[in-house]
Order: sequence, then C-alpha cells, then structure tokens
Amino acid sequence: MILQPERHAHHTFQRFDLSPTTTQLLGAFDIICLVLNRTIGSGIFTVPPKVLAGTGSIGASLLLWLFGGIIILCAVLCWLELGLTIPMHTLIERGRPVRVSAPRSGGEKNYLEYIFKNPPFLMTAIFGIMFIVLGNLAGNAVAFGFNVMIAAGKDPINSNANNYEKGPVIGLAITCVTLCCLFHVFSRRGGIIVNNAFAVAKVGILLVIIVLGFVHAGGKYLRTTSNFAAATSFRSKHDFSSFVGSLLVAVYPYTGFEQPFYVLSEVATPKKVFPKAAITAMLVTIALYMLVNISFFCVVPKETYTEVPGIEIDMASVFLHDLFDSTLGPHGAKRAMAALVAFSIFGNILVLTFTAARVKQEIAKEGIIPKSLFFATGHTTPWARFRNRNRRRPDAAVEDDLDLETHLEQSPMAALGLHWLSTVFLILITAMLNPATAYSILITLYSYVNVSVLGSLTGGGLLYLKIDSWFRGENGRNWFNKTQWIPYLDPLPAIIYFVSMTFFLFALFVKPAADSPFSQDSTGYPWFLVPAIGLTSLLWGVVWWLGLEFAQWSGHFRILVTRRPYLVKDGEGNYVQVVELVEHQRLYERQSYVADPETP
Repeated sequence: MILQPERHAHHTFQRFDLSPTTTQLLGAFDIICLVLNRTIGSGIFTVPPKVLAGTGSIGASLLLWLFGGIIILCAVLCWLELGLTIPMHTLIERGRPVRVSAPRSGGEKNYLEYIFKNPPFLMTAIFGIMFIVLGNLAGNAVAFGFNVMIAAGKDPINSNANNYEKGPVIGLAITCVTLCCLFHVFSRRGGIIVNNAFAVAKVGILLVIIVLGFVHAGGKYLRTTSNFAAATSFRSKHDFSSFVGSLLVAVYPYTGFEQPFYVLSEVATPKKVFPKAAITAMLVTIALYMLVNISFFCVVPKETYTEVPGIEIDMASVFLHDLFDSTLGPHGAKRAMAALVAFSIFGNILVLTFTAARVKQEIAKEGIIPKSLFFATGHTTPWARFRNRNRRRPDAAVEDDLDLETHLEQSPMAALGLHWLSTVFLILITAMLNPATAYSILITLYSYVNVSVLGSLTGGGLLYLKIDSWFRGENGRNWFNKTQWIPYLDPLPAIIYFVSMTFFLFALFVKPAADSPFSQDSTGYPWFLVPAIGLTSLLWGVVWWLGLEFAQWSGHFRILVTRRPYLVKDGEGNYVQVVELVEHQRLYERQSYVADPETP
C-alpha cells in the first residue's frame, strides 16, 4: 500500500510517520544491548568512590548498590505495565467497537499524558520542555572530553586551579555529540549494530575487571585490608544527607532501563519479547555492578577514598594501578582506564542519541513547539538511499511516497538536530566551570530530573490508576480491566518506585556534613543547587503551556492535534502500529475542543 502525504488549507498540515518494516524491527538481543550499552558508561567507574566516601563503609556501599538496583528493577516493572497498555485505541471488530493497546515510542511521555489528561497539553508541555532541555548526556560528553585528555597524558582535572584546560575538553565533548548524531542521521541499522557491539565489549570489560579482582583476592599476594572484616565492614561515620546522596548516585548508573521503552513501536512482537528482554537486561546489570564493586574492594583499600574528602580519582584507575603498578608505570593505569572509560562513554552517548531523538520526535508530534511537524518528520537515511540508488520503485509518483511493506529505513533527522542543540547548549553553559564540577552538576541534574522527578510522577500516577480502579471500578479509570501486563508482587513495585523517587526529591535538600563528599567544599557548588533547579524544571513546562494558551486566546484560534494510527496484528495476534497520520490544525473562532489522546 502506498501512502502520499497531503497538505490542504492554510491551517491544516499532515505528516505520515512509519514504523520500521518487519526486517528493520528490534529483537530481544537489540533490546538487551540498548539497556547494557546505556547503563554501562562512566558511572560504574566514577560512582563507586563517591558511594564509598559518602557511607564510609564497604558493607553499606554494597547495600546501597543493591538497593539502587532493586529500585530501578521496580521501575522497569512499572514501565512494562504502562508501556504495554498505553496508548489505547478504539477499533471495530465484527461490527463492535473494542479497546485495544498498541505500544508506542515515547516512554513516560505517553504514560503521563494518559494519567494526567486535564488540562489538555499541560502534561505534554511539562514533560516536553523538560526532556528537550535535559534529556541528553551533556555531562557524559564532558566526561568523555576529560577522559580523552587524561588518556593522552594531559589531566585537565588535577591541573593548577587557574590553568584548567577547558577548551580541549569542551571541543572533544561537542565533537563526540556531533559524531553520534551524524552517525544516526547516516544509518539507522548501522547505529543499532554499533550499539550492540559496544554493549558486548562493555560487558567483556566488566567481566575482565571481575575476574582480575577475584583472582587477586584468591592469590597469595592478597593485600591485608579491613575491607571485608566482619567487625569493620559495616562501620560508618557519615550523616543522613551523605547516605541519601550516595544512594542517588548509586541509582544513576542503572538509569538505562528506559532506553528500549523510548523506541517501543520499533520492537518486533513487543508483548511477547519485550518484558523478558527488559527484565533480563536489568538483572544482568545488577549482577555485573555488584560483582564489579566487590572486585574493586578485593584490591583497593577503602582508606584510599574514605580518608581523602572530595577525591576525584576513579576507583578503576586505582584498581589497575594496584594490580599492575610495576608494568604500567606511575600514571599508566590512570591513562589506560581513562581510555576505557572514554570508550564506554562514547557508546553510552551513541545509544541515548538514538532513543532520545525519537522521544523528541514524539514531543514534536503534539504541536507544542514551533515548526512541530518539521521536527516530527522522519527521512530516508543517506546509507539506505546509497544502497538502493539503482532500485527505484517505478510506481512511486514522488520522492516522499511511503510504502508500508518495503520502505527504506528512516531517521528523525530534524529531531536529532534538536537533540544536538540541547546537548551543546548544556555543555556550553557549564563551560566556565572546571570539567569535574561541570560533570558532577550535569549528571546529578540529569539523575534528579529524569529519574527522581519524572519517576515520582510516573510511579505516583500508576498508583493513582490502581487505587482509582480498586475503589471506583468501571465508574473510574478502570485500569485493571485495561492493563495488558501485571508485574510480580503487584502493587509493591509501584509503591517502592514512587516512595523512593519522592524521597529523593526532598531528602537532597538536607545539608550534608562538612566532611561529606557531597558538601560544597567537595563538589564546588551548594548542595541545594541541583534539587532546586530540578524542581523548578516542572515550572518550565507550565510557563510554556501558559504561553501557548495566551497565544491561542489572543489569536482567536485553537490548535487541534490528531494522531491516527494504522494498526495490524503481529505474529502473536497482538496489535502493533505500522504507520501514523499526524495532523495539526489551526481552528479559528476559538473552537473549544481538543483531541482525546486515546482516540485514533
């Protein structure tokens, strides 16, 4: 079937958005690799010393890593329940209307819009503006820059305070982001293949670290430390705020679970494949992180970090130095590990670029930003055009005709450009800071907003749907008759997810002790800065929404957004979306209605 997009009347615009063809869809291995490549970044190398310094205890730090994994596993279960159910559409089957679910890309954007429907477009604006600005890895890009510098023998962090080499770090950060965006513009499938290769390589790196640490602990040269002594391993001396900060930064390295949810409409047989793949990827990540931390502690004495507040040396470098000090030289371990971390971060940014651009494409479909359909439109990749330059379809009337069965791979090029702009913007506004401080602010802000703020809204919204269904049944939201997937121990995962994320929102306002690694003397910025900015991010979208409402009121028009999906059944008999018609209308004389987000 050939679909030709049309434009008619000066106030009505349409675009077709196609899901990948059957051969282009993501499988279980791709889903697992999306999670692993995103989670295994700089965090597992740079966060362990912060968690250890914040708790002052080996046992407590390991428990925080375990708790962080459990919290995020609960988040995965909640997202599965929401993602496999929302959005819902009305179809006519055998002459009767029925409600069906067809997974859509976009992640928590879809969930929050479904839960918080009124007033129209408010939640879309809150999430959309927040994600457009902060839904990137600018902090990791900065970390890529200074790790490349360290690997090259120039340490921009430990230089004299007045001589930080900021220029090369910023240049490398922007170059990294640019290359990742251009790669996904050039080839969609190529980006997936490279992502899978990075995931396999990263798992291999962590397995090597695990084996080296365990072999060292079992050998005759085992260093005598109190790391695992029963009497001291759980002894701690730090304050409440430091424990909270340590738990939050321990949660951060796990925050890659959401990546395949952002591209859910590009997954083959999602209701069969997706839950097992997402849960497996998270369990593998938890196991790897716990074993890597234990391996670190098999080699590195805890006093290295607990007795030096604000230390910026990553634990993996000390780990390699203690194992191979005679082989690598005085700075060889640090340079070698910096190269591995830079490699890991590049893969991390590569996968988020792939997924975040698609979320921004979904945001643009809602018409809340200027030139929305420009950013919502996908285009055939240059690589696909090159491969098929001699295979032009004779029945195609225009270049942009869309064949649902055989169309070439597409990429959201304009959305990738928007993602590039937001990332570079954050890199540049933190450029006046030293690289370590910029990295700390950006990753903590990303974690606070994208994990805690949005997690609290999502977990709380799911609990609201469940409570409403318990007490009101079919007279309310009737969630239990709609949900397509129920997690284990329901509703415990939603309770843990909501309580944990809400706790983080406010607990970080507690002032840490003077010797804490989260104090102003250690981080270089006030402890309340990140949570204050994070909470105000909710207001950005409110202000934006009020501006949209004022523009419509003063211009005597109303924006009507209609999204009509074309659904088919997959090999398992479940509905999936293969194409979507997105229509934006500007209705004059202030028509007072908007599209129901559940209506196809």
